[in-house]
Amino acid sequence: MDMEWILTFTSVSNPAVQISIVKKDKPTTGTDMTISIEVEKIDELYRKAISLDYKIPYPITNEPWGVRRFFVEDPNGAIINILCHINNPKQ
Repeated sequence: MDMEWILTFTSVSNPAVQISIVKKDKPTTGTDMTISIEVEKIDELYRKAISLDYKIPYPITNEPWGVRRFFVEDPNGAIINILCHINNPKQ
């Protein structure tokens, strides 16, 4: 995937394995993420992050490019993009 501000490489043999490179000059949400992790039960993890009072700089959102995601900040200030792919981005 190449959206000019983010470039994602996917494994041919295991499409769940991905790495993304984000340009610093054009952040996606005004918050620079450090790493992305794809998960299966994103809503459950979002509720858990809220219940543990984690800092959520970007709330859970269905993005137009087909992912559902939120950002969580770790104790060192690193921003982690938690995401899953969705079949219907309008869900």
